[in-house]
Amino acid sequence: MARQTRRGFLRSGLAGGAFLGLSAGTYRTALGQDAPSERVRVACVGVGGQGKGNMNAVRRNVVAVCDVDRDHLATAAADLAKNNVTATTASDYRRLLDRRDVDAVLVSTPDHWHALPTIHACEAGKDVYCEKPLTLFVAEGRAIVEAAKKHNRVVQTGSQQRSNRGFRHACELVRNGALGAIRTVKVGLPGPNFRGPAVPDGTPPAALDYPAWLGPAPDRPFNEKRVHYLFRFFWDYSGGQQTNFGAHDLDIAQWGLGTDGAGPLSVEGTATFHKDGWFETPEKATLTYSYPNNVTLQCSLGGGFPGGVTFEGARGTIHVNRSGLTVTLNGERVADPYALPTGETRLYVSNNHHQNWLDCVRSRRAPICEAEIGHRSATVCHLGNIALRTKRKITWDAVKEQIVGDAAANEMLTRPYRAPYRLG
Repeated sequence: MARQTRRGFLRSGLAGGAFLGLSAGTYRTALGQDAPSERVRVACVGVGGQGKGNMNAVRRNVVAVCDVDRDHLATAAADLAKNNVTATTASDYRRLLDRRDVDAVLVSTPDHWHALPTIHACEAGKDVYCEKPLTLFVAEGRAIVEAAKKHNRVVQTGSQQRSNRGFRHACELVRNGALGAIRTVKVGLPGPNFRGPAVPDGTPPAALDYPAWLGPAPDRPFNEKRVHYLFRFFWDYSGGQQTNFGAHDLDIAQWGLGTDGAGPLSVEGTATFHKDGWFETPEKATLTYSYPNNVTLQCSLGGGFPGGVTFEGARGTIHVNRSGLTVTLNGERVADPYALPTGETRLYVSNNHHQNWLDCVRSRRAPICEAEIGHRSATVCHLGNIALRTKRKITWDAVKEQIVGDAAANEMLTRPYRAPYRLG
């Protein structure tokens, strides 16, 4: 899946931008592709775990599925067939990008495989839904944003809490001053759900193309506790619960504070790690972010604050998670938070994250969690991890997207890809 093998494709008129700025339908027509229809034709890349759920969310649109694990691929194809959906199968996502009957790509791979399929799909004229966190490291996010802009692609990040009424109403109340000046935001993230104990390295199962699974990540022997769901607790592939759930709840904090296009000024914190080294990412952590207007965001991982997001202001508090919305004003709990008027500032309304993406593919409107937003929210998560790993306060320049005064920490905004893979 190395980028070099795509060079011939990238030299073609399709990737060269001859039809930049056209709608998806006009784009396909100009290329002599099948006439556009109301149904957005989707190829799903990564169909295990969350990928299977994403596939089922857009099942009637699926025309192709791809996975480097043959068992995942066979299960996905069988599930589709049970629902009278026939899909092409592939183990290499590049095979699907050349297809004229694919309009869009849904990426549900491990985090270290988010950026390349997303960028390649944009270059191939396909719109993209990419699971959260959008990236493994900060530089990937800017590359995705630029690819989406250059090729006029709709890119939705899978931070689906933005398509939930409770989170939207909470953020609208905050943005319209229901709590007065915001002083503090508290985010509670769960601890790792790693399934131990650790085991020795071994032989990959026959169904898994392990070199392809590794992709741009460093080469190392197969270990069953580092792949599939558990990948997220190792730095080569993910950022632990800080990026897993942080891409949901820190994203909502960004939305409520109105900092989608920016981020924090600084972050510092402490972490503890598993005593026997079963996994690499933090077992518990506390982080303090400083935001403009003297706002402090405190984040706990593995215990501390209630799960979800709590906004604290001069007049009261708002706590929101997937279970509901609680508002306290002037010391009294509001019986029906949804009866509270929000104000003139109205936020983007989406009640179905996947459908919002499909609708935007057709309309060419920006989706609710477009690439820039997904990149900025992922950056908040990554900066927290950098602070924890370096054990230093990180000062952030959101305009330049650089860490100030710390060259070693600044180098952690990017990572080398294993040859022959490369970013950009």
